[in-house]
Amino acid sequence: MNYILTNENAIYYECGYSSDNAIFLKLGSESFFLTDSRYEIEAKEAIKNASVLIEQDLYKKANKIIKKSKIKKLIYDPKEWNIFSFEKIKDGLNIEFKQKIDFSHKKRIIKSEKELEILSISAQLGAKAFDRLSKYIHKNGLKKDEYALTYMAKKALSKSGKYELSFEPIVAINENASKPHALPTDKRLKKGDLLLVDAGLKYKRYCSDRTRTISLKDDFSFTTNQKFKKKKIQKAYDTVLKAHDMAIDKARSGMRAKEIDKITRDIITKAGFGKYFVHSTGHGVGLDIHEMPYISSKSNTKIKDGMVYTIEPGIYIPNEFGIRIEDMVAMVNGRAVIL
Repeated sequence: MNYILTNENAIYYECGYSSDNAIFLKLGSESFFLTDSRYEIEAKEAIKNASVLIEQDLYKKANKIIKKSKIKKLIYDPKEWNIFSFEKIKDGLNIEFKQKIDFSHKKRIIKSEKELEILSISAQLGAKAFDRLSKYIHKNGLKKDEYALTYMAKKALSKSGKYELSFEPIVAINENASKPHALPTDKRLKKGDLLLVDAGLKYKRYCSDRTRTISLKDDFSFTTNQKFKKKKIQKAYDTVLKAHDMAIDKARSGMRAKEIDKITRDIITKAGFGKYFVHSTGHGVGLDIHEMPYISSKSNTKIKDGMVYTIEPGIYIPNEFGIRIEDMVAMVNGRAVIL
């Protein structure tokens, strides 16, 4: 199989190293990693299964290598390319460029034992970060706005810079939590508030992803055992938790992704909140924060052992509140195991 990659995580998966200026070529039994001199030392130290080529014009060099190889077909993922770069690669080549959307994601959908171990550590480190955030909020989080709370989340997740973040954390209070991807505001935290936190960190480049929604009491913690004063919020919370738990409990290898999505959607719809569940039940997690499989009502993907994905049902009532509970699971011996 002959293919070309430019996405950093796709390249890292192939050779254990990548940079923000690189091309990976797989031509039959030969592999080439092209980058510039800024990354020469690290690339040559880290890469063992590809020839490392240091070039000023990566596209021109890749074009020459492809031409010299005399291959007839080259696979590429159109999502990785802009028109300018792709035209430079194609220039003068009389070969078939075969599109394969999500080429690398499809290769990475089943995690190896090593990957599962790394993802498990990443998820556990993420959970510990939530514990650190809890301590920060207990100590000086009251009366702080969402900007300050988001900064606290970043500090807790990164462990003061030791880890990269999987994505920009979501920290939302009360009605702001009704926006699934809420941006921080100057809304300030007080006792009795609903607080939603969606955050994750990276361990050895592999992401974690976790969401908790809590009632801010004197003894609060980021567990799933939460009690709210308002009956409507409590009903919504209990519904989301039931959907979350049932989907994890009933997921089996061999099911279609849309069947798992249906478990959460049916529970939330039966409770009268169906129109307020506005996103899919989950998504795969790995080197990218969003990978295959996608646990959605439209996905026919067959769930298999080795897949890692989130279960994250939610209810979002505009201008009132939002609730989401999320954990990462791995399919092991036919069942979903929380990482």
